[in-house]
Amino acid sequence: MSEDLAALESLLGYRFARRELLATALRHRSSVLDPGENNETLEFLGDAVIQLVVSERLFRAWPQADEGSLSRRRAALVNARSLAEKAVQLGLGDLLMLGRGEEKTGGRGKRSILAGAFEAVMGAIFLDGGFASAHDTCERIFAGDV
Repeated sequence: MSEDLAALESLLGYRFARRELLATALRHRSSVLDPGENNETLEFLGDAVIQLVVSERLFRAWPQADEGSLSRRRAALVNARSLAEKAVQLGLGDLLMLGRGEEKTGGRGKRSILAGAFEAVMGAIFLDGGFASAHDTCERIFAGDV
């Protein structure tokens, strides 16, 4: 698993000082009994980071655009489908820790689980390296989309 996490860090362009945060980001709630040991709170945090970084990027790209236009563009970039695609590009599905039920029902390919894992990874980067690290990583990942 350590080699897999190192490969993920390489794809992200970010090396964790506290790799346990990355491991938690990949731990779906179905795989643990204790709610504090899964990726849901990191998912919450990562969602906010992604929204902010993409919003800033759109604002810089279209400084004269109105709020509605920018909101529609952000919604097109930050949604379950697009975040799941980012997760697939990073190979997160193969790294997820899932419970037996999710494993049996194809959880590794479920859009909501993949999107949540991507958000959790961004939240983990934020906690590990601060906003600048999360910003830079998110910018790289979304660079071709804006």
